Amino acid sequence: MAERGSRQIRDVAAHGSRQLAQGSSVFFVSATMLDVEAVRARFSALSGPTAFFDGPGGTQVPDEVIDAIAGYLRESNANAGGFFATSRRTDAVLNEARRAAAAFVGGEPEEVAFGANMTSLNFTLTRTLGRELAAGDEILVTKLDHDANVSPWLELSRDLELEVGFVEIDDEGRLDLDDLERRLSDRTRVVAFPWASNALGTLVDVERVAALAHEAGALAWVDAVHYAPHGPIDVAAASVDVLICSPYKFYGPHLGIAFAKREILERWRPYKVRPAPDQPLGQRFETGTQPHELFAGFIACVGYLDSLGWDAIVQHERELGKRFLTGLPDSFTLHGISTMEGRVPTFALTHDRYSSAELAERLAERGIAAWHGNYYALEVLRALGLEDIGGALRIGIVHYNTASEIDRLLDTLASF
Repeated sequence: MAERGSRQIRDVAAHGSRQLAQGSSVFFVSATMLDVEAVRARFSALSGPTAFFDGPGGTQVPDEVIDAIAGYLRESNANAGGFFATSRRTDAVLNEARRAAAAFVGGEPEEVAFGANMTSLNFTLTRTLGRELAAGDEILVTKLDHDANVSPWLELSRDLELEVGFVEIDDEGRLDLDDLERRLSDRTRVVAFPWASNALGTLVDVERVAALAHEAGALAWVDAVHYAPHGPIDVAAASVDVLICSPYKFYGPHLGIAFAKREILERWRPYKVRPAPDQPLGQRFETGTQPHELFAGFIACVGYLDSLGWDAIVQHERELGKRFLTGLPDSFTLHGISTMEGRVPTFALTHDRYSSAELAERLAERGIAAWHGNYYALEVLRALGLEDIGGALRIGIVHYNTASEIDRLLDTLASF
């Protein structure tokens, strides 16, 4: 299903997105090797002196994505549903974007919806599910979650008198599956959890959590925002019910994408204006006119990733992660798993002298971008005792980073 969809994204549907796949195959090297210099040549943003380790907050964007957005605005800019040429081209872009989103997550075009961002979509969908919930029903979230998969449930619980429970994590930031099993009951309606921690990089056994949720009769509700830049998603293989992610975290424009199983979307009654169409299913959950130019950019984003292949991306990032962990100065403490097993290359660090804000400021002065604070991962930092000291410095490695940038980062950290 996903492979078929990946081929479809190359069949560019509109004038505004005709450049999306140009030259894609030129940059594919092999199933396990990435030509990082060829990759970086596709990003004008990477031509300057800054070393970007801020990817978890939003990645840089390849030029083909920018060109697709501009191309749409030049040649296809119109609202959808008209008989004239620009409107027809807009319809084609929207249809192609649904196919690209379905290919990216492994679902069907009717099962995806777009929104302003993951957080907005999650508030929308949790409110929609709330029509089926009653006082005393239980939602389980985790202490590994970004708050965008926590606060929507907390707010809903206040409205409907639901119970919200927090699944624990261990000292290295792994989800405690035994605690999850203990907490599940016949009152549990949803298990909301991340595919990967945006603070620590920890991976979650998605299939196992989904299986446990289903055994209890609950929905498996996954935040894949942080995982999406680092590996392939297959909602069918993982057997998840709802999945939400954000293209601006995987080299695309500022959007949110949600997947939900067809039978769920058919059952839910969306919040929408009366004239809005009921088909495709996912579109029922989109409010108002969408940012069509960003849809064109999103198609280009998926085409870009498809041109590289996940095997090459995963191996390159893994090697960079190992290099970083091997050279980390003794003055820093790593919070989380200390190897590249069971994680993506996102690292939370504290220093024996400087706060996370001071570290990030010092790095910025040397042309290195990194985040500080809590990155909206409130429960993670509380569980690790980092909230009261101003959080942690977060180093986020993605596939366009290089070994020389890792060495530059390590040399700079060692100077503090």
